[in-house]
Formats: sequence, C-alpha cells, structure tokens
Amino acid sequence: MTRRRTAARPGSLGRRALLAGAALALLAPTLVACSNDSEGGGKTLTYWASNQGTSLEHDKQVLQPELDKFREQTGITVKLEVVPWSDLLNRILAATTSGKGPDVLNIGNTWSASLQATGAFLPFDDAALQQVGGKDRFLPASLAATGAEGKPPAAVPLYSLAYGLYYNKKLFAEAGIAKPPATWAEMVDAGKKLTRGDRWGLAVEGASYTENAHHAFMIGQQYGAELFDADGKPQFDSPEAVAAIRSYLDLMAKDKIVNPSNAEYANGTQSVKDFATGKAAMLMWQAAASSLKSNGMSEADYGIAPIPFVTPTPSGGKKVNSMVAGINLSVFKNTKNRDAALKFVRFMTSDAEQQLLNKTYGSLPTVSSAYADPAFQTESAKVFQQVLSTSAAPLPQVPEESQFETLVGTAMKAMFADAASGKPITDEYVKGKLSQANQQLRPGG
Repeated sequence: MTRRRTAARPGSLGRRALLAGAALALLAPTLVACSNDSEGGGKTLTYWASNQGTSLEHDKQVLQPELDKFREQTGITVKLEVVPWSDLLNRILAATTSGKGPDVLNIGNTWSASLQATGAFLPFDDAALQQVGGKDRFLPASLAATGAEGKPPAAVPLYSLAYGLYYNKKLFAEAGIAKPPATWAEMVDAGKKLTRGDRWGLAVEGASYTENAHHAFMIGQQYGAELFDADGKPQFDSPEAVAAIRSYLDLMAKDKIVNPSNAEYANGTQSVKDFATGKAAMLMWQAAASSLKSNGMSEADYGIAPIPFVTPTPSGGKKVNSMVAGINLSVFKNTKNRDAALKFVRFMTSDAEQQLLNKTYGSLPTVSSAYADPAFQTESAKVFQQVLSTSAAPLPQVPEESQFETLVGTAMKAMFADAASGKPITDEYVKGKLSQANQQLRPGG
C-alpha cells in the first residue's frame, strides 16, 4: 500500500470499504468511470492524486506546477483533485459503479488486482506500455505489484516505497547501543533499553488498518504464513499468521516497548511525530523524511536500517522485511481521452518527473534511469533501494487483497485496543479474532 493511512471508524468507512470490496469481482466491466471532455475538444483530463505530502494543500503545491508544465508541452489541461487516503478506495469503488470518475488516478499498489478484477481499468498491454515508454523502463519489483500474474497490468508504478527501521542516533548513543538491530530479538532488547519515563522504544499506528495489514503480511512472510491458499481461499488464522501477528502485538502487550496510547493512532502522522519529537526512539515506516522535517527533526538526527528479521528463521519462513510498497497510476478503460491519458502517464513516469516528484516525497523512482540523480545515491536511499530489490515482496495480487487489509487490519486494531487495556494476548485469542476475519471473507460470511 500502499500510502497513506487513516483507519476507518467502526461501522463507517471500514464497513463500507469491506462491503464494496466484497462486490469487486462481481462488477460488470461496463460500469466504469467516464471522463470529462467538455473543455478543449477532448483536451481536458481529470486526475485524482493520492495524498503523498504533509497535507492536501502541500500536494497541490507540488503537483500543479508539473500539470501546468504538461499543459505547456502538450496543450492538454489536467484538472487535479488530491484525495485523502481515508477516502480514496471508497471513491474509486464508487466511480467504478457510478460511471462518474476521473480519467487518470493514483491507486495504492496493493489494490491493483482487486481493482483489475472490476474490468474498469485500461489494461497496460504491450501496446499501451509502449506508449508510455516501454515495460523495460520500470523496476521489476514495482511492476510486480500492478495486477494479477499472467494478465496485463492494471496500472504502471508511479512512486516506489519500502519499509525501513528509523532510529534516533542520539538516543541510541545515550543508551549505549552501537548499531541498529539486525534481528527481531535485538530490536526488542534495544526497545527495552530505550523505554524510559515518557519515552518509548518504538512507535506504531495501532488503529490504522492499513499499517496493521502491512505488518501482518511482512512479519507473516518471515514466519512462513501465506494469506491465501493455492485456490485463493483465505487462511488468515494459520498457526504461522497467528505467531507473526502476535509478535507484532507483543511489542505493546508483552515487551512493553510501545506506548499503549499508540492503540489509538490512526492517521499516519502521530507515530511519526512521536519519533520526530523524541517520544519514541524507533519507527518502522516507509518514506518519512518530509514529515520528520516538518516536525523539526533533521536528517542528521536519525538513521535508517532494514527492518530486523526473526531469527532463527521459522520453518517455511522467507527473508522478507518489507512489502513492495508504492503508488500506481491507472487509467479508466472507457475514458474518452485515452491517448491524452497515456501521454500524461508517460509524462509522470518520465525521468525528469520521477526525479522531481520522488525527491519531493522521499519515495523512490519506479524507472531505473531516474536513479542517476544524486538524490537517490544517499545512504538512506540506498537502504530503501536494497530492501526493495532484495527483501521486499508484493502483497498477494488477488481480487480479495483489499478485503484482507480491511478485515485483518481492523481485527488487529481491536487487538491493539485490548492490549492497551491490559487484556492478555494469547495465541487462542489472536486465532479467534483472525478466524472471524477469515469467515467474513468466505461466501456468506
């Protein structure tokens, strides 16, 4: 996912997203969004951008000059709307059914297969990929998260992201910790040394269903958990998944290196702010540089390392410490401005735009040729590049993936709330919650 990141209130957005997600595979291909070509003889595009910066207004300030540049180059006007992450999936799902949506839009890359199953999006077959510069320009890891295997991608990658461990250099030095942890046990041990008074070892967003789901997948891979079996049936409550998710919950419940108040953190800014202001010494996050800077933290104050691995590797476990995170760019299939939309996709994935936009947002280019920019040769950038290319895996590219995020992520939100209140977090308890999520995804559940 995908960025970014506000958990739904029970009974409102989360339920609507779940119900809408359950209908994804049933939607008819004809029920897709229509473009607005009322101005400029078909030379106007509508574009929904996801919130990548510190605010919606910040994104407008970043993107509008580039859209103006595109208009100067092509004569094509792009009408911009920046959509909060809390609304984006529901807005997209509504557009696929109502026929009222944009020409081009950003999607969380974890949604690619789910949205592909609607039939509402332009397939990036060989011909379409050639129009935007060719398949070989894109990083293989990023391209792997653009739709179901064996089908033309439903999108092209726009911003690449990976998870890393941010750590406060000063607090590590004061605690006598010479280097960032390389194993999960070392991270827990460091967190205990760093937890003092009103300062905690690690910050998490325990009420964010997307953050929870991402960690369930990443840690689950290390334990050998597979979210879906070969027939596509969910197995969220496997012993491996239970062990993985419990290890994440235990950071608060058992290890006590996470502030119980983090069970209420949901908007993608609170844990980052705690890290930036020294209330937490570590943070497992994607691109955080701009947010940390806006909260007064200099790049010299923190380091970035790969998220530690569970050791020894459990039976069947994989050396995965990140999802292939990022943002994709999609086109609605029945846009009346197909060629103009593909010109815009090519513009947004050009070397110049990839360098400018990813530098601004602290993410990574999705095209290999853009890495010539010195901004992507820093030590921090190289850590994320290494993770993305060697130890990141895409979330399952299946239509039900978005439901996995909603169901399991929301179940983990409830479990974090219980952990914060002191309720024992046992294997039986975790399995029970995950079994409920499993059943909800089954037909009739």
